[in-house]
Parts: sequence; structure tokens; C-alpha cells
Amino acid sequence: MTATGTYTPRPGAAPLPRMIAAQAVLETKMLLRNGEQLLLTVVIPTLLLVLFSSVDIVDTGAGEAVDFLTPGILALAVVSTAFTGQAIATGFERRYGVLKRLAASPLPRWGLMAAKTLSVLVTEILQVILLTAIAFALGWDPHGNPAAVLLLLILGTAAFSGLGLLMAGTLKAEATLAAANLVFLLLLVGGGVIVPLDRFPPGAQDVLGLLPVSALSDGLRDVLQHGAGMPWGDLGILAVWAVVGLAAAGRFFRWE
Repeated sequence: MTATGTYTPRPGAAPLPRMIAAQAVLETKMLLRNGEQLLLTVVIPTLLLVLFSSVDIVDTGAGEAVDFLTPGILALAVVSTAFTGQAIATGFERRYGVLKRLAASPLPRWGLMAAKTLSVLVTEILQVILLTAIAFALGWDPHGNPAAVLLLLILGTAAFSGLGLLMAGTLKAEATLAAANLVFLLLLVGGGVIVPLDRFPPGAQDVLGLLPVSALSDGLRDVLQHGAGMPWGDLGILAVWAVVGLAAAGRFFRWE
């Protein structure tokens, strides 16, 4: 029996799952407290959904505009969080030496990447809930298999997360900031999010159809708007981008 006031120290790292969970909570809090990130991940997709569903600006074909736009906006939400937001945040963490210090902590590097991925998934869940509620208020009538939607979102997140980490781990922070925002705008215009791909020239359609955002938005649209089964072609494109992006990020990512 120890005397009063005597303590037995137990130095050592916390269990790995607890460390990953704590880091994921911290990453999510930092993201949600960042005004620029909220603008990118919440405000812009919401405004685009409401504006283009309410005002006849773009010819979305037969049917209600919200039925065409909602799958594309869900795809854009994945891009904004998994790619653009994560690339910018990670790029500046790398510049300021945050990643270098975290890499020296008991949390392994793959654990830090896992925590960032969990943070992205939590943010996307909040985005999907918000955008779905707004879409229903605008008269959205979805169809299809929820399992196909979930698989598309998971593969899309993996693809854009890998590409975002690759950019953040190889370019300077300022270059990442500019490039990530530029890519976001280009994908918004040319990725089938708001403007249907069949509005582009035939040659451009073939190229744009291979982009991950096109595969994600088209796959979600086939399921949610047209009630299609499992979109294997779009899933295959996303799987290839996910493997290539994550493998390249793991190979070329620089922590300093």
C-alpha cells in the first residue's frame, strides 16, 4: 500500500485507436472553425444547389433541375473536402513544420493520415446531410440503391484524398493553394457537376468522362436520378484514380 501523496507514474503512449480518434477530432474541429474551409465545403455547394435549382440558367435536360443538380453537387462536396480543403490545410501544415513535429510524436505517420481521412469522412457526412435536406426542400425525388451511392462516395473520397495529399506533399504551400482552387473551379465547370457533359464537343466528352469528378457525378446521377443499378464503369474509373492517387501520395509525399 502506497503512502498518501505517492504516485506511481505510468509513462507511455495511449493506445493507437485512441490517438487516431483524438487526432481526427482535432482535425475536424480545426476544419469547422476555419471560415475559408467552411466557405469552400459548405457555403459554395449550398449556394450552387439553391441558385441553379431555382433559376433557369443552365439547360439540365428533361425533368426537374434539382434532380440533375443534386448528384453533381454531392460530388462537388467530396471534391471540396477530400481534395481542395485537405490539400490546402495539409500543405500549410507541412510548410509551418506541423507535420514534421507530429511525425516525431507517438502517433505513426500512417495514423496521422488515417486521422485526416476520418476527419474528411465526418465532414462529408455533415455535408451530405445538409445538402440532402436542402435538396428535399427544393423538391428532389431520388431513386436507386443506397449501397451504390455509398460505394461511389467512398471511392470518390479515396481518389480525391490521394490526389489532394499528393499535391500537398510535393508542392509549396502557396502553389498548393493556387493549384487546388484552380482545379476546383475547372472541375466545377468541366466535370459534369452543373453543365451536362453532352453539352461539350464529342472529343472533349471522351476525355472529361475519364476524370474522377465526372465518374462520381455521372455515377451518382445514374443511380439517384435514373434509378440505375451498380454503375460499374464509373466505379472502375474511381478505383483506378484512388489506387494511383494514394500510391503516388505514399511514394512522393514529403513531410518537410
